[in-house]
Amino acid sequence: MSAADKIQPLADRVVVRALEEGEQMRGGLYIPDTAKEKPQEGEVVAVGPGKLSDAGDRVPMEVAAGNKVLYGKYSGTEVTVDGDQYLILRESDILAVVND
Repeated sequence: MSAADKIQPLADRVVVRALEEGEQMRGGLYIPDTAKEKPQEGEVVAVGPGKLSDAGDRVPMEVAAGNKVLYGKYSGTEVTVDGDQYLILRESDILAVVND
């Protein structure tokens, strides 16, 4: 069962799995996890239905599951589901979609 099956975001929220960088070595020094910068790129695993406008219409989401996105460094809320870490954030916290 994937995160999309376990977590269903509400309104304009998006569930993102952060793309981890490989173990970093700079100048021959090991950088521990606590000193590494938080990732700012991730893959969307689930999206909500969109927020409601003032007129009561549903505004469609601009991102979809599978999109690679860039988001603010301190955006969203980190959650752990079955040992996997995810980030739940609003669509407005997403800065860009990365096209490969």
